[in-house]
Amino acid sequence: MQKWFTLTLALTLLACTKKSLEYGLDIKDTIRINCQTEPPTMDWTKMHDTASHMVSINMMEGLTGIDYDNAELPATPKLATEWTTKDARVWTFTLRKGVKWSDGVEFTAQHVLDGFERLLNPKTGSTYSYLLFPIKNGEAYFKGEVKDFSQVGVKINDKGQIVIELVKPMSYFPYIMGHQATFPIRKDIIAKYGEDKWADAGRIATIGAYNLKIWDHDKNIVLERNDNYYGDKAKTKNILVYMINDYSTAVNLYHSGKLDFQEQLPSNEARGLKTDPGFKQRPMLGLYYYGFNVKKPPFDNAKVRQAFAYAIDRKQITDLLAGGQVPLNGFIPPGMFGHEADVGIHADPAKAAKLLDEAGFKDRSHFPRVTIGFNTDETHQRIAENVQAQLKKNLGVQVELANEEWKVYLNHLITDAPNIYRLGWIADYPDPDTFYSIFLSNSENNHSGWTNKTYDNLVAQGASELNKEKRRQIYLKAQKLLTEEELPMLPIYVQTYSSLISPRLKNFPNNPLERIELKGTTIQ
Repeated sequence: MQKWFTLTLALTLLACTKKSLEYGLDIKDTIRINCQTEPPTMDWTKMHDTASHMVSINMMEGLTGIDYDNAELPATPKLATEWTTKDARVWTFTLRKGVKWSDGVEFTAQHVLDGFERLLNPKTGSTYSYLLFPIKNGEAYFKGEVKDFSQVGVKINDKGQIVIELVKPMSYFPYIMGHQATFPIRKDIIAKYGEDKWADAGRIATIGAYNLKIWDHDKNIVLERNDNYYGDKAKTKNILVYMINDYSTAVNLYHSGKLDFQEQLPSNEARGLKTDPGFKQRPMLGLYYYGFNVKKPPFDNAKVRQAFAYAIDRKQITDLLAGGQVPLNGFIPPGMFGHEADVGIHADPAKAAKLLDEAGFKDRSHFPRVTIGFNTDETHQRIAENVQAQLKKNLGVQVELANEEWKVYLNHLITDAPNIYRLGWIADYPDPDTFYSIFLSNSENNHSGWTNKTYDNLVAQGASELNKEKRRQIYLKAQKLLTEEELPMLPIYVQTYSSLISPRLKNFPNNPLERIELKGTTIQ
């Protein structure tokens, strides 16, 4: 089915005239990008994948953003014009005036509070609820221990400002207010169309530079300039989003002038593509890792997890991909505060075999068959095959491989994660907490089943500590616990951002968080 779809889409694209695109769009005023797969949702409170995020980041904004022109990536005003705090525990945000939603409705502080309540409501099913747990009674409300949302530490004062009271000081809190899960929402639209239907084209209202005009499921998305946007209007009227899962097909369409931007490139063609005039590559604040389901034997045994870590040489994988990826043994990528080059487990096949012996599997014939799960993608396939071969050679164990379409795979991770599962994580904000929070006991993004109070406490201490050196030492302990002792996950490499960008695009966004905000991009 996937092959048929890719071929059909390619033929449709090639049949387009030079001036006209699908849905009657004018090529001279349309940016054509590929998000690889059908986004699971346009509901920003619920989304937790890059395909959905690529689209939504052009439609919505939060109280804050990030200044990508500054190397330190500081928080910058968006829906909030400024914020103040005396102790990093109580934060006051002043909202921008004169902001309207795409349907003309005036933006209010209540829309922000409604977004917070929805995020903390367990019925919503967001994987990012934990972002607001630092707020007074935030976690208690999520757990049902506090029933009245007015008891949560979020208020609108008599000046119309939003005042947020945290349990403990948090120096990076303004970044949280720029995360898509914390964006304001419209309860009236959700009530009218229902939880599962309100975010469809023709119903959704947005507050960013674009609005959702068309969602032709499993084929295309069309974003149209939002003329009610409070800031400088988008330079280009339309964004046409394709869902081409096959990298080679996407690259061929790019070279034939039918695609303007392809953000992921075939790993087996990386060397050749580097000579392309539109080729761009840079390191990201992101990592690629394997998680272990510690609820399933044999990975309920930490020695087995350690044995697998010692058995896998990450450099073999990055050499195979040849895309500029950097092997990673720790959990924090270079370029971010808290990166420690000497943390983590390095490949040592002899030690790996010894640990597996000690774990009770000296006779390898008694080692159970386990599965590495990943979403359908040629790069993930190549990595899994390499890991499979290394484990057979260095440990004498056989693992099976299983791939699934992205939406199915995400659901599988939530309901019944495989023994070993593949995931990547791109920083939601430029602070190490964005990575450490993944494996908190109460994190909905923690699919390993691993819980550890010592780790939870260290991460909480790190978030509250305002002294930079003390904070670094706290995070160092957390990182060693995660990547050397307990190992609910295996870091593999630091992601690089390799893409093809058409020369006809000017002022294309370039940042280490992979946020493709296109409002300032023009067409030559």
